[in-house]
Amino acid sequence: MNYAQAACAALARAMAADARVVALGEDVGRGGIFGQYRGLQQRFGAARVIDTPISEATIMGAAVGMALAGLKPVVEMRVVDFALCAMDEIVNQAAKARYMFGGQGRVALVARMPIGIWSGSAAQHSQSLEAWFAHTPGLVVVAPATPADNHALLAASIACGDPVIYMEHKELWGVEGEVDEREPGAIGKAKVLREGSDVTVVSWSRTVHAALEAAQQAASRGISVELIDLRTIWPWDRETVLTSASKTGRLLVVHEAVRPAGFGAEIAAEVAERLAVRVKRVGGPRIPVGYSRPLEEQARITAGNILAALDGFN
Repeated sequence: MNYAQAACAALARAMAADARVVALGEDVGRGGIFGQYRGLQQRFGAARVIDTPISEATIMGAAVGMALAGLKPVVEMRVVDFALCAMDEIVNQAAKARYMFGGQGRVALVARMPIGIWSGSAAQHSQSLEAWFAHTPGLVVVAPATPADNHALLAASIACGDPVIYMEHKELWGVEGEVDEREPGAIGKAKVLREGSDVTVVSWSRTVHAALEAAQQAASRGISVELIDLRTIWPWDRETVLTSASKTGRLLVVHEAVRPAGFGAEIAAEVAERLAVRVKRVGGPRIPVGYSRPLEEQARITAGNILAALDGFN
């Protein structure tokens, strides 16, 4: 399957198994702008795959109410940049309801907010804002990098019972891979994609693919890279990262989000506080993503950027 088909299959299975699972958002009836809802309205009807007006605050507010009333809404925000119009509903309502009402109400919703640079789409459609949501108590934050994880983690997020900020990448929809639909997803569990002995590289989302390419190139230079796909931003898998960094003695955190105050800083700080290892970060520059190709490329994280950072440990 490709990344979009895998997510669609997971949502279809959840909807077939539980009538409380509904989807709502702009263009979901026609399959979504990336095909991630293709065929679902035809199968489950317009009362469960609900086309909405172009009002993100309304969409998210309705979803919070649905969740408090016992439904399990999957909320389509199209891209994370548009979700900023619904920040009050996310941060002040969805994230806090369980705490403020002593557990009497839970907001079991999944908010799909595709992140990352979207080729030729410029600054308002190319942001990676996972650190914003990881900073907010009450939210779970997930960022799958592969079709297999997009299937397994979307299913796990729907079953979670708490509000999940689900961050697919805007440029991964066509990426293909093997998907075992029986494989369960685990929120809070990272995956070691490549074992190594010289340096630990931690990444997530689309940047995992650049990191894997860099690790392969580094091997030809005699650098053995252990690559970890974090998969869940919050809660993040400290045990896997600390175990690996303790073994290699070096940690490189890589993400597409801008480097200053990116979530990589949290990982780097945690490891530095606990272990005597060398720590480095690679992230995007603190600039708006440009529309022109040369400007856009200045904001991208490539295998070359990562390889240069790996060489810098020596």
